Amino acid sequence: MPFLADRLSRIKPSATIAVTSKARALKAAGRDVIGLGAGEPDFDTPESIREAAKAGIDRGQTRYTDVDGTAELKKAIAAKFKRENGLEYDPASQISVGTGGKQVLYNGLMATLNPGDEVIIPAPYWVSYPDMVLLAEGTPVVVPCGAENGFKLQPQQLEQAITPKTKWLILNSPSNPTGAAYTAAELKALGAVLLRHPQVWVMTDDMYEHLVFDDFPFATMAQVVPELHDRTLTVNGVSKAYSMTGWRIGYAGGPKALIKAMAVIQSQSTSNPSSVSQVAALEALNGPQDFLKERAKVFQQRRDLVVSMINQAPGLHCPTPEGAFYVYPSCAATIGKTTPDGTVIKTDEDFVTYLLEAAGVAVVQGAAFGLSPFFRISYATSTDVLEEACRRIQRACAALR
Repeated sequence: MPFLADRLSRIKPSATIAVTSKARALKAAGRDVIGLGAGEPDFDTPESIREAAKAGIDRGQTRYTDVDGTAELKKAIAAKFKRENGLEYDPASQISVGTGGKQVLYNGLMATLNPGDEVIIPAPYWVSYPDMVLLAEGTPVVVPCGAENGFKLQPQQLEQAITPKTKWLILNSPSNPTGAAYTAAELKALGAVLLRHPQVWVMTDDMYEHLVFDDFPFATMAQVVPELHDRTLTVNGVSKAYSMTGWRIGYAGGPKALIKAMAVIQSQSTSNPSSVSQVAALEALNGPQDFLKERAKVFQQRRDLVVSMINQAPGLHCPTPEGAFYVYPSCAATIGKTTPDGTVIKTDEDFVTYLLEAAGVAVVQGAAFGLSPFFRISYATSTDVLEEACRRIQRACAALR
């Protein structure tokens, strides 16, 4: 359609949202479908946060706020960074609050990328990274990171990917879609490469910080390599840890000039995030934190269940991730097999289509995350549902010939 902008041809709709919508539509049509596509905790937003939001409404905190967040929330975010990550940021000039972590990342890219600037993105990646880079007229440089290295970027791969045009490295730990998390030593090794290339900045997506298992110690780049502090945008939010996906609050700490530029972008796109959501986020960061470990323990139990059951499915191999609430099994051994209705499985997309149509289980193909032949399962749902879904996957795999 000639009326539409050329930039639309460079991007595609989010595959994870598409899978969730398809599962929803099939359910509405009466099909028995288990949706394991959405990256959303099934826990309710904690009561103290909900009550704080209600009280904020009653106090009349329903008006415009400063473009990139209230002073109170920025102070709470700066205190969180210092308390949990050992990072120092000035609340007034080095903190940005946006409508979800996605907007914060997008603002950072829009504020910095010129046509042709390159952004290194380790694959598997969260589906939105390459498309956001393309919308900002940058060039995504995708670096495949296989299961043999735990789906993690290696220093030599980073070194090889850097060119004079490289502006950013995006690092997501724990990762969506694999759950892989970088140790402090691994970050330090990547940091050593970055120190040799002063034009490259780091965007860390730490959204799953509190969802780590087996006593894995979370670390973030600016904390581990302080020399990179002034070249790092440390992005986080309340969506995953505090079960606040719909409240849409993300935030970041970074250098003054960058934070100021991001505020300019936000001022001409959405203006301030929801005032009520900011009140809720303030309580999330300042209020009780004890439930975080309890919920992480539940997610760890679910992870162990899913890893065990998927590894019992013929043709699948599922590594054990360090965090988040996803597993990223290989379906390589199912490629070339034939379904009971005579269809040959040629790709991971064929495999997930088969699971949806034959078993009523919705998962996301690895191609959407830049690394095949794999698929992503979100285990952010009840144990009973996960057990049933995994049994269906086992039966569907056993039926392949």
